[in-house]
Amino acid sequence: MLTNEVDFLVIGSGMAGLSCAIKLASHGSVALVTKKELAESNTNYAQGGIAAVLAEDDSFDAHAKDTKKAGGGLCHDDAVKILVENGPQMIKDLIGMGVKFSSSNDNPVRLDLGREGGHTRRRIVHAKDLTGAEIERVLVNRAKESSSIEIFENHMAVDLVHIAKFQKREEPIPMEENRCIGAYVMDRENSEIFPIKAKATILATGGSGKVYLYTSNPDIASGDGVALAYRLGAKIANMEFMQFHPTCLYHPFAKSFLISEAVRGEGAELKLSDCSSFMHRYHDMGSLAPRDVVARAIDMEMKRRGDDFVYLDTTMIDPITFTERFPNIYKECSQYGYDPTKVMLPVVPAAHYMCGGVAVDCSAKTSIPGLFAIGETAHTGVHGANRLASNSLLEAIVFANLGSDAIVEWNCNTMAYQGDIPAWDHGLAVDPDEEVIITHLWDEIRRLMWNYVGIVRTNKRLERAKRRIELINDEINEYYWNIVITTDLLELRNLAIVAKLIIDCAMKRKESRGLHYNLDFPQRDDSGYLGDTIIEKQMPLA
Repeated sequence: MLTNEVDFLVIGSGMAGLSCAIKLASHGSVALVTKKELAESNTNYAQGGIAAVLAEDDSFDAHAKDTKKAGGGLCHDDAVKILVENGPQMIKDLIGMGVKFSSSNDNPVRLDLGREGGHTRRRIVHAKDLTGAEIERVLVNRAKESSSIEIFENHMAVDLVHIAKFQKREEPIPMEENRCIGAYVMDRENSEIFPIKAKATILATGGSGKVYLYTSNPDIASGDGVALAYRLGAKIANMEFMQFHPTCLYHPFAKSFLISEAVRGEGAELKLSDCSSFMHRYHDMGSLAPRDVVARAIDMEMKRRGDDFVYLDTTMIDPITFTERFPNIYKECSQYGYDPTKVMLPVVPAAHYMCGGVAVDCSAKTSIPGLFAIGETAHTGVHGANRLASNSLLEAIVFANLGSDAIVEWNCNTMAYQGDIPAWDHGLAVDPDEEVIITHLWDEIRRLMWNYVGIVRTNKRLERAKRRIELINDEINEYYWNIVITTDLLELRNLAIVAKLIIDCAMKRKESRGLHYNLDFPQRDDSGYLGDTIIEKQMPLA
């Protein structure tokens, strides 16, 4: 098959990927690759909203201060400044595109601003409790309307393409040529793998929650972007900081349905089975404490008491207010037999948001020329050691917007690679006859990470996890090169790499900070660990 050639290759169709593709479309041809349907992304499941300074009693300084306090001293000042100062304009831009945010009950012209954990002001813009879905709806329609965007639904990136990976030269490749020039992509319907060549490749594949046994993430969140970048040699940062959402509905069929932090912002309180409150013992903000504190407190109380869950008491919220503000949560909980206006909801923490990722600057540039990363896949430095609630959608739109400008500039100043990308070499691969191997390893990784590298860690657990994940990666690599590639195998391969990166980063950080809590190093150590944890694969590339 001939190489598909475009100006821009965007991998991922969440808020970051779609908004970036839409902006790039006015500067050239765009290939938008998405693993499932266009709207299937973490963005689509985001309930809470977007944090932005819009209230009269709010300020950029207050938003920045809240962000840095939650981030445990690791937030990058320049990135935080860019984030908060661009917030109001991003909200205006989304409204201009057709996003319908919820308005105030007493003033339909004024936006209704909610409050979530870690925020000292009401600044959460939302579309009831389906904010992500509303934004995704508008962006999907815009992308489909663009004649410059070719959409590859149900396609998955197999590997990124680096000139050094297939050019055979005796002399070193000049730095200006040593860059990413696209990716091999698999059509999931027929397993055909083909190259897409691009001057700029943008990773926007979302998070990696599926590396843990319990997660609020959709099934697609297998850390593909981070694994793709790592295999290419890009720098990866702060993977030890995985945020566990404190309140996911505990029910065998709910698949960890998330109860938005905004519910606690409206007055809901965490309680034990005897109806007693406990969060005041862990933080002066009580149930509105930052997520790392809340998740760890719940984990400790469950282990101390031997309980499988705690409760979120939502009964103090006015029933009319609850059903109007959280219609989807009310509907889902009712489906499982819980009326949130009358009974407390059983909840547990679940893996939710990846604060680390592919290391980038404030223009979305990675350490590999021609490769960019945005959204949850990227580590901009905004979140530090713990993400402040509702800063994620804001980060996605702000840095996708700024990154688009840098990407256009890169393309204007860079000559396209003139050669073709070689066809995918299937080698001696045969059809897999033992799918149980993939299923078993997938389950083993997720249980390993949950039990050994979860909310609370120890040196011994991390050492055991490292030994096992190295063996699992070896098994997967041997299996990978001997059978025909499938989506399940690609996701397994990516999950194993992400698990390895999380473990390696966690072992490097010999302290407790934010989302990384190690019982052997329970104190924060600013003298030795006030910086990012960077991991980089050594060349040559495999």
